[in-house]
Amino acid sequence: VQLQASGGGLVQTGGSLRLSCVHSGSTLSENTMGWYRQAPGKQRDLVAGMTSSGNTYYTDSVKGRFTISRDNARNAVYLEMNSLKPEDTAVYYCRLGRAVRGAFAFLPPTYWGQGTLVTVSS
Repeated sequence: VQLQASGGGLVQTGGSLRLSCVHSGSTLSENTMGWYRQAPGKQRDLVAGMTSSGNTYYTDSVKGRFTISRDNARNAVYLEMNSLKPEDTAVYYCRLGRAVRGAFAFLPPTYWGQGTLVTVSS
């Protein structure tokens, strides 16, 4: 299974970026896809996620600014990031896992894409 992430870059405070992640080789029909981020010296944390049935999760710090969406036909997940702040600076990783009905979770097996760097300048 491979996940290919793209869309990172350098943007000024208040700007926008759109991250994309496409997976291939997975047979998980009900799955969860999402985005984590890891800033220098910090742990990797979940930012947003969405199951194939539409359950979503956002961490509090991005609610109202970030929007996650999926295109199941394309095996893709997107993260629209608006009103970016310097504290959003991090390497963003996409993740794929098995879903559970009626809830949001990443169950094994899970897979990670390579990171894409988002830098927000002040």
